[in-house]
Amino acid sequence: MRRVILAIVTTAAALVLLLSFKTHTQSPAPGNSPAAALGSPTPGGSGGSQASPAGSGPAAGGTAGGAARTVTGKAFPTVYGPVQVQVTVVGGRIAKATALKYPQGTPRDQQINAFAIPQLDQEAVAADSAKIDAVSGATYTSGGYVGSLQNALDQLNGA
Repeated sequence: MRRVILAIVTTAAALVLLLSFKTHTQSPAPGNSPAAALGSPTPGGSGGSQASPAGSGPAAGGTAGGAARTVTGKAFPTVYGPVQVQVTVVGGRIAKATALKYPQGTPRDQQINAFAIPQLDQEAVAADSAKIDAVSGATYTSGGYVGSLQNALDQLNGA
């Protein structure tokens, strides 16, 4: 009986220790991780622009009347290659978002991005900002897309 109780207590203690274990990862260079792409400053930018402030409202409040304005964001580096987005704004709203560059180096990249890029383009237009959901299975591409999209919107807003 004592052995059974000892085994149960030992197992419970080991389980608690295992579940509370926190791994420490080495920090990558700024702008090279999906976490950096989804909320950190955009590379090559002012260092203070984040995905939410400038990209949370209308795309370009400073656009005159209904004049169309097209801006290309900086290429945002990801683990698999750069992602670059071009945005067309009409009347202060995103009318079109197009990924100009995205990872295509392998058949897997092509397969993932054939699905993800059109979805990200649609999300950007629907959200009218850089606050868009990542595409499942294309986390790195989604992060790069958001970073480049935010950079384009920052250019439109004069940031």
